[in-house]
Amino acid sequence: MKKQAIPGSVNAVTVVDVHHWTNRLFSFRVTRPDSFRFRSGEFVMIGLMKDDGKPLLRAYSIASPSWDHELDFFSIKVEDGPLTSRLQKIQVGDEILLGKKPTGTLVLDALLPGKTLYLLSTGTGIAPFASVIRDPETYDRFDHVVLTHTCRDVAELAYGEKIVKDTLEDPLVGEMVQGRLTHYTSTTREAHTHTGRITTLIENGKLFEDLGRKPFNKDEDRVMICGSMGMLQDTKDLCEAAGLTEGANSMPGEFVIEKAFVG
Repeated sequence: MKKQAIPGSVNAVTVVDVHHWTNRLFSFRVTRPDSFRFRSGEFVMIGLMKDDGKPLLRAYSIASPSWDHELDFFSIKVEDGPLTSRLQKIQVGDEILLGKKPTGTLVLDALLPGKTLYLLSTGTGIAPFASVIRDPETYDRFDHVVLTHTCRDVAELAYGEKIVKDTLEDPLVGEMVQGRLTHYTSTTREAHTHTGRITTLIENGKLFEDLGRKPFNKDEDRVMICGSMGMLQDTKDLCEAAGLTEGANSMPGEFVIEKAFVG
C-alpha cells in the first residue's frame, strides 16, 4: 500500500510512549522536530491521516515544558469521537501528525505581574498546566503557584499527581519549585479529601479556607483556567466578580482562559 503524503502544514512525529490512566484517559509522548518551538501552556493541532488521504486534526494542549526534547499530550477517550476513537489505539512506533504553529492564551505573557498564580483545571484541562508548572520562568514571575485539578473520580487525578511528583523531583526545576507549588485536588462523584466542583469551592470560599489564603485579589492574584466550556464560563464569571480582567497576548490581564477542545 502506498504511504499517504503528509501535508506541508504538519510534521509526522513518532510515538515514543503511551500510558492509559483509566478507561477514559490516556497520555502519550512523541518526538519533537528540531524546528518546533512553543511557549509553555500553548496548544497545537495534532491528528491522523484519514483513509481519504486528508488529515484529521484537533487542538491539543502541549503538556511538556518548552525545554523538553519530546512532546507530551493528555487526552480523553471518546468511543465515537472522529479522532480520539482512533488516537486512543496508538502504540509506540506509530506516526501521528503535529501542526507547525502552536498558539494559545494560557501563557505567562498574557498575564500582568503578580504574586500568586492559580491554575484552575478540570479533567484533561490540566495538560497545559503540566507544562506551565515545569517552566522556570513561572517561578521567576510568581512567588507561589496553586494548581487545582477537579475530576469525577479519584483515579482520574493520577496523571496530575504524577506530574507534580515528577516536577518536585526534576533536576532542572525541582529545587525552585519546593515550597512554592501547591497541588489541590477535588472530586465530584467519589469521596475524596476535597469534594465539589472548583467553581463551588471558589464561590463558597472553601478553596481559600483549605489553602489558608484570601479570596482572589486583583492586585496580587493571577488565574489561568482550562476545562469544559461550562467550567470556563462559570469560573470566568467568578474572576470578573472579584474584579479581575481577562487578558490576552496583545493585552495582558489578571486572568486567561483556553477554548481549545478535542473530540
